[in-house]
Amino acid sequence: MDRYPPIADHGLVGDLQTAALVSSQGVVDWFAAPRFDSPSIFAALLDHDGGGYFRIASEHPDLTCKQLYYPDTAILVTRFMSPDGVGEVVDFMPPDRTRTPTDRHQLFRLVRAVRGTVEFALECRPRFDYGRAEHRLDVDGSGARFHAPGTDAFLHATFPLEADGHDVRGTVRLEAGQSAGAVFTVCAPGGSPPDPLTIGAVHTQLAEVTRFWHAWLRQSRYRGRWPELVHRSVITLKLLTYAPTGALVAAATMGLPEQVGGERNWDYRFTWIRDGSLSVRAMLDLGFVDEATAFLHWLVERLHEREGKEDEPLQTMYRIDGSPDLPEENLEHFEGYRGSAPVRIGNGAADQLQLDIYGEAVYALAQGREIEQQATYAGWRTFCGTLDWLADHWDRPDEGIWETRGGRQDFTYSRVMCWAAFDHGLALAEHWRKPADIDKWRAARDAVFKQVMERGWSEKEGAFIQHYGSDVLDASLLLMPRVGFLGSRDPLWLSTLDAMDRKLVSDSLVYRYDPAASPDGLRGSEGTFSLCTFLYVDALARAGRLEQARYTFEKMQTYANHVGLFSEEIGPSGEQLGNFPQAFTHLALIMAASTLDDALDAEHGR
Repeated sequence: MDRYPPIADHGLVGDLQTAALVSSQGVVDWFAAPRFDSPSIFAALLDHDGGGYFRIASEHPDLTCKQLYYPDTAILVTRFMSPDGVGEVVDFMPPDRTRTPTDRHQLFRLVRAVRGTVEFALECRPRFDYGRAEHRLDVDGSGARFHAPGTDAFLHATFPLEADGHDVRGTVRLEAGQSAGAVFTVCAPGGSPPDPLTIGAVHTQLAEVTRFWHAWLRQSRYRGRWPELVHRSVITLKLLTYAPTGALVAAATMGLPEQVGGERNWDYRFTWIRDGSLSVRAMLDLGFVDEATAFLHWLVERLHEREGKEDEPLQTMYRIDGSPDLPEENLEHFEGYRGSAPVRIGNGAADQLQLDIYGEAVYALAQGREIEQQATYAGWRTFCGTLDWLADHWDRPDEGIWETRGGRQDFTYSRVMCWAAFDHGLALAEHWRKPADIDKWRAARDAVFKQVMERGWSEKEGAFIQHYGSDVLDASLLLMPRVGFLGSRDPLWLSTLDAMDRKLVSDSLVYRYDPAASPDGLRGSEGTFSLCTFLYVDALARAGRLEQARYTFEKMQTYANHVGLFSEEIGPSGEQLGNFPQAFTHLALIMAASTLDDALDAEHGR
């Protein structure tokens, strides 16, 4: 077992309330329950010795491992190939169908021999509460129970298990055509144990999970050029959505570094207004109306919560149940992925001022016109109150989209998205024929536009820049034509795109900005941001640069991992960095594919 496998060397399984990472070595080295943002039970990816893991793998010394998804599902197959035989471990979690929060979650692991003879070893070493809580163990034949403060967990198998200190191990030898299974069940203290496991029950669950994912994906109306890539992305977004509320987490993990050995190690298991709002468009493009609607309802609830209060109408991120409380702390006892410390839980950026979120939120609400999500009178009043507040408060420095910790600036992207908030708000008022302070919104929109044009442009670079008074470029501005601030072939925009080509693009990969030229308050450097590369493809396609856009999109696919997943960043050697998989990257991929498909179809007269 590698102490720290590459971040990309994993697949994702989940049940729509939480998720687990499984390495290509058959190791579950990240799993938190009962929710995405709960304390971890397996976290060897952040501390090999103290984080805990659940391994089922062939013990043959001469082994090749491969991994794939069962087509059009979230069922992960890890293959072990040796001179003696070929075996597989099939990992899956029965998805939540009720949209009711539950403390009971199950990870199934089907083990089978495909050819020859394969001996599998099982090691289950949970470490509860981020490795901070001790547990006691009871083992009885093929079943085990782990007792920890606030949590009980069961491990049942179709083969004998034995205690290994406070942990569990077992072995099973299979001939071609034979199979075995194990299931790890998490529940509240004192929860009833699951029924004794039979191989028939494992196969039944596998068939039901397969049917669920096939039925769900049949809703897709994508008929473009990259169906496997797009469908893997939308399945990933579904896996990262908390079904009881419709909230999308930014990633399944926490603490994975943007630079190995660096300090840019954040907890991404929360819902950013920005990411969730942009996911609405991606989901609607593919025909997943229920998911888009669920997030819109979640967003409206956040606006209602602060109505009439003096606080900001929204904060940058929330917990998946809508709680605004995300205190940040360091897990000093975790060494971090390959020594990347500190490992943080919570996220202090929740308290930052990021004015762009209002543009993204209104952009999302504007998509409701397509699904006839007309606001109630109370909802419209809340919406109007939000825009009225923004009209009085938009002209302020903030921390910006990248959540810098080097002090507030007048970020151009934040202003552009304030403009988008007013522009879409005006369109909604007209569309729904609802009362609003139209003159106030229009005056604010025009004032923002004028300010950006006068102060957000650099003659030196011939481009719109990161913040006023600088000459730093910023990839977030690739969204300018998508939100309609500028035409996609406006000379000023094309000049900006050319400047980004020169300064931010490396082998078609795109940096967010140059941290050396624009200090962000953190030590170290970072890789290229995968979501920015897909935004770049989107912008190129809109600008009519279709050959460049398609080549960039195709080249970006070579940076995906072996099962089509992307983390946050790509490092200097093509390695994936940051939390994994990242929702924003996959939704940007869907957006780019849709835009590029449409542009190519138009070029060919389809």
